[in-house]
Amino acid sequence: MSRFEIKMPKLGESITEGTIVSWSVQVGDVIKEDDVLFEVNTAKVSAEIPSPVEGKIVEILFQEGDTVAVGTIVAVVDMGGDDEVSESPAGTAESAKVAAADNVASDASAAARELPEAQAAKSEDERWYSPVVLQLAREARILQEELDKIPGTGYQGRLSKKDIKRYIIRKQNGGAGVAVAKPDVTPAPKVSAAAAPKPVSAAFPVQGTSASVAPRPSSATATSSAEGIEVKEMDRVRRMIADHMVMSKHTSPHVTTLVEVDMTKLVKWREKNKEAFLKREGVKLTYMPAITEATAKALVAYPQVNVSVEGYNILFKKHINVGIAVSQNDGNLIVPVVRDADRLNLSGLAIAIDGLAAKARVNKLTPDDIAGGTFTITNFGTFKSLFGTPIINQPQVAILGVGVIEKKPAVMETPEGDVIAIRHKMYLSLSYDHRVVDGSLGGNFLYFIKNYLENWNE
Repeated sequence: MSRFEIKMPKLGESITEGTIVSWSVQVGDVIKEDDVLFEVNTAKVSAEIPSPVEGKIVEILFQEGDTVAVGTIVAVVDMGGDDEVSESPAGTAESAKVAAADNVASDASAAARELPEAQAAKSEDERWYSPVVLQLAREARILQEELDKIPGTGYQGRLSKKDIKRYIIRKQNGGAGVAVAKPDVTPAPKVSAAAAPKPVSAAFPVQGTSASVAPRPSSATATSSAEGIEVKEMDRVRRMIADHMVMSKHTSPHVTTLVEVDMTKLVKWREKNKEAFLKREGVKLTYMPAITEATAKALVAYPQVNVSVEGYNILFKKHINVGIAVSQNDGNLIVPVVRDADRLNLSGLAIAIDGLAAKARVNKLTPDDIAGGTFTITNFGTFKSLFGTPIINQPQVAILGVGVIEKKPAVMETPEGDVIAIRHKMYLSLSYDHRVVDGSLGGNFLYFIKNYLENWNE
C-alpha cells in the first residue's frame, strides 16, 4: 500500500495553524488529483484545499471545527492501486448518481423532518456559503430561497460542497428538497441558531498572530449572567483579532503623531477628473490611490519606516508593499496588499486597490493577496471619524490612519494679508514602534505625506 499524507498547509506568512471548517470527503471515498478535500480558515484567509494525488481516503484524523497546527497530518490517501482507486471518474460519478437515485424514496420522508431544522440553522444574520457552493447553486439554477432550505452537514450546520452536489443529483433524479446523508466524520455538536457563534467568512486582517488562541468556553450557548445582560461568545476571527491586538501592544511601544492636511487641491482635481477617469480606467477615482502614492513615496524617502524588528536586528525590506484595510460585511477586517506600490502610477494604484477591495468583500482573496505587507493604511474616514490611533499591524513598525475630509474655515496668508477661507481639511495619524522609529523620523515621514498631498500636482 502506497500511502500519501495530507498535511495542514501554510496559507500565508506567519500562519501557524488553521481550522477545518468542513470536509468534502469521507473515509473510503475515491478521489482524483485536484479534488477538494476540505475547507480551512486560517488567521488570514479561507481556502479550499485540493488533493495533490489520486487514490482512496483511508484516514481522516481531525473533525470539522478542529484547529490544527501547520504541517500536521490531517488525512491519509491510499495510492496503492485498489480496484476502487483505478475506477474512472465517470464511473465514480455514475455510481454516485445511481446510489443517490436509490435513496430518494427512503430519504423523502426524512426531508420533511429535516427541512425545518435546516431553516432554523439559518441564523438571524445570514447563512454563510463558500464561493464553490454558490457557484454550483448558480449552475444548477437554485434560487436563494431554495438554497437556504438545504440541510447542511458541515461545521455548525454549514452547507458543504458535498451537500450541494448530492442535493443537485437527487433533484435531477426526481427528488426535490431531500435530506443530505450524514458524513462518516462526526460533525461538531449542533447549537441553536440564536446561540451559535457567527460563521467565519473573513480572513484575519493582520500579518502575524500569537501562537495561542483564546480557549473556547465550555459552552457556546449565550447565557444571561444578570438581568438585562446577554453574554455571547466571540467568533473565531474576533478572538484572533483580540489576541493579536494585545500581542501588538505588548510587542511595540506605540507612539502616535497627528497632522492636519489641506486637501483642497486634491479635492478639486478629483472633482474635475473623476468622470473621465471612470470612463478611461473602469474604476471610480477615490482619494485612497493618491494617499497610497504619497505613502509609497514617503517609504522610498524614509526606508527606516519600511522595516520589521527581529530581536535586536532591524530587517530592511527591499519591496514596498502597502496593505489597505478593508471592512467586510460581517464586521471583520482584512488587509489585502498592493505589491511594489512605489512602482505603480495613480491609475495602477486605483485599479489594484479597487480589485483587491472587491475580492475582499466577497471573500475571494488568495493567500498571496494578503502576504508580504510592509506598511498598512487604515481609513477611519470611511466611518466619518476625524482621526484614530491605530494599532500597528505586526510585524510592521508603523500604520497610517486616514480621517474624513471636511470643509473648515482656515486662516490663509495672501499678499494682501491673512484671510479666512473655506478649505477641505483631513487629519492623518501615524502610529509607530518607538523601538526603531523615533519622533523625528515619524514626524518627518508624516510631514512628507502631508506636503505631497497639499501640493498635489496632476
